[in-house]
Amino acid sequence: MKILFSFLPKPNQQANLIEEFPNAEFIFQKPFDEEALKSTDIFVTYGEDLHASHIASAHQLKWIMVASAGLEKMPLKEIADRNILVTNVRGIHKTPMAESILAHILSIKKSLPIIAENQRNAEWSKKVNSSELFGATALIVGPGAIGGEVARILQAFGVHTIGCNRSGKSANYMNEMISFSQLDELLPTADIVLSILPSTTETRHLFTYEHFHCMKRTAIFMNFGRGDVVKEEELLRALKDECIAYAVLDVFENEPLSEGHPFWKMDNVIVSPHVSSHSSQYVVRALDIFTKNLAKWIEGNNRMENIIDLEKGY
Repeated sequence: MKILFSFLPKPNQQANLIEEFPNAEFIFQKPFDEEALKSTDIFVTYGEDLHASHIASAHQLKWIMVASAGLEKMPLKEIADRNILVTNVRGIHKTPMAESILAHILSIKKSLPIIAENQRNAEWSKKVNSSELFGATALIVGPGAIGGEVARILQAFGVHTIGCNRSGKSANYMNEMISFSQLDELLPTADIVLSILPSTTETRHLFTYEHFHCMKRTAIFMNFGRGDVVKEEELLRALKDECIAYAVLDVFENEPLSEGHPFWKMDNVIVSPHVSSHSSQYVVRALDIFTKNLAKWIEGNNRMENIIDLEKGY
């Protein structure tokens, strides 16, 4: 059994895998050798380096382990046509991303960007217009593992949490649940609107200018899922029209954000360059899921974690 990694875990992590699975042949390469992929049984990747041409020539490939949550850049149709199993590391982002999201919310509520700017200007000013998080309402669109962790912490601050997903079915740590079809009704009640949606045909450009227009003028819009849930020109228009107070963006339609993009210089936008999930524990957690799944794979146990529905894309 050949297992090809297209990224390089730390040497001790590589050694642990080799020791735990002595009958497997591990190859760690960045970038990976396309010839090696042709005879590989299991491919471990972040996903962005795998193309349709690779699938066509990878005749032995049976399982792709994606060490990220996003799959939108992968050739899912070609993978499905070959009936190749795909798993990912859904759930490992919840701690670092929840901390990042809460940091941004508290920073805005407590006027930390203004305080920092005043310090740089050596300006002693108490006119910072801080507000409280207590008593606020947060609408979390895409309340999976990350959204649930954000909601859990927000509830400790006295925030009312509303989850919104495709079905309206219950999710952890949500005081209320709604479906996508009810989004228009609840947006005007929210002080914080947080999107943690994946990129699918249903979610692409879900948010429109009309959505921002019906939000509170004091609302904070946060996108920490995928950039294409909103057309950037519509969000830009809404910000210029002061439909909302702030946008905190960790993801964008096109990455990296172009040097001349208006977002860079807007006082009511925070540009976070897709770093909210970064953590020293990222690969540790990803390999933990992989090793558990690999043990099941070897045993012939098909009840593996995070199996992807290739038709849905998540």
